[in-house]
Amino acid sequence: MGKITFIEHDNTEHVTEFEAGTTLMQIAVDNAVPGIDGDCGGECACGTCHMIVADEWFGKTGSIGDAEEQMLSMTPERAQTSRLGCQVRTTEAMDGMTVHLPEFQM
Repeated sequence: MGKITFIEHDNTEHVTEFEAGTTLMQIAVDNAVPGIDGDCGGECACGTCHMIVADEWFGKTGSIGDAEEQMLSMTPERAQTSRLGCQVRTTEAMDGMTVHLPEFQM
């Protein structure tokens, strides 16, 4: 098991445990992290799991597909390292990752 820290816009931290293969969205939902709703159930269709990955971890999140890019283009507070949590499957290499949550979701 690894650990990922979700940091809310007000700097409240939520340290969570994960098993490799789980999406960032599912980890946040399973741990009741505020602000991550995942309304579409992980289908990349709503943008309610927008996260901003810490710079040093962004390269471990994989590539952004066309559907995710379209959703992110409509997301308030998009950053260079924005991802939709439903599109990022965790790996053991993500142990210790830090993810910031925007104040507003779609």
